[in-house]
Amino acid sequence: MGIAGTQLDLHALRQRLEQRAHALGFSAIGVAGIDIPVDEQHLLRWLEAGYHGAMHYMQRHGVRRSRPHELVPGTVRIISARLDYWPVARPPAEVLADGRRGYVSRYALGRDYHKILRGALQRLAEHLQQLTGALGYRVCVDTAPVLERAHARDAGLGWIGKHTNLIARDAGSYFFLGEILTDLPLPVDAPASAHCGTCQACLPACPTGAIVAPYQLDARRCISYLTIEHPGSIPERWRAALGNRIYGCDDCQLVCPWNKFARQAAHPDLRVRHGLDAPLLPELFAWSAAQFAERMQGSPIRRIGYERWSRNIAVALGNAPRSAEVVASLRLRRADPSELVREHVAWALQRQGVA
Repeated sequence: MGIAGTQLDLHALRQRLEQRAHALGFSAIGVAGIDIPVDEQHLLRWLEAGYHGAMHYMQRHGVRRSRPHELVPGTVRIISARLDYWPVARPPAEVLADGRRGYVSRYALGRDYHKILRGALQRLAEHLQQLTGALGYRVCVDTAPVLERAHARDAGLGWIGKHTNLIARDAGSYFFLGEILTDLPLPVDAPASAHCGTCQACLPACPTGAIVAPYQLDARRCISYLTIEHPGSIPERWRAALGNRIYGCDDCQLVCPWNKFARQAAHPDLRVRHGLDAPLLPELFAWSAAQFAERMQGSPIRRIGYERWSRNIAVALGNAPRSAEVVASLRLRRADPSELVREHVAWALQRQGVA
């Protein structure tokens, strides 16, 4: 017989769930209902504006993304969990100011968070299943069509900031989110209230102006989108603005005053790997496809593939301080097998003043 038989049992179960979540390394969990009609309308307006760019999966799933009971029939609750990722690494400002080095978004310096989160959430769900005796559930990380930030807000984990990331009063915004969709009617938590106030520091901080208005992100201009999700040529109008950012961008979060409360990652798999917190660009550009595959094994960066990785580094080399080393690095890949890489190498050489 399961523990969840009465309302009192459900409250007791919720406490035991939280204890287990903390033991698994989560910094916070919360429980939310499934109805988010205002967020659904926001999603539809965002798609209609074309802000999703080449992320066609966003449009393909449509309102299913905002209706978890259609994704997993029987779902009545969302258990939302938070895992801090801020690493012990070279200071972002120091790396961004050094054009010889590449900047990798701080969330991607360790092992692939999808695997870390999914594994911990699965263990949490199995623990819950042992306590209840029967449980319908699905574990979701950000590859699943779920509006995770809306559910996390309703679960009390934080509010959606003007840069569209979730912010927690006690932890800033440097954390991952994951969910368990379940048919267990756990008591829900109070939604988080918003505390951005009049602050709009994130809007002008965006190098490409992708935050077109508070709470409105045009992904087509976002450096994270351009360096990770965008499959083809990076539009020339944005290349200079990328600077030395070769995988993602943290600028809107770096200026957020709430990130003075950011917590360092406790999970050992989130430690910096392969010196990616401040790598020299010519050294990265010299990697072969085999070296990329080997060194990025288990990293979220591996998903973009060697071609996009090379494209991004070529742009950063074009933006780097002029030097013989940078030019020599680019010339070595002038005849790269990839047309995409060749195009960006040619642009970079022009930026370096080489015909």
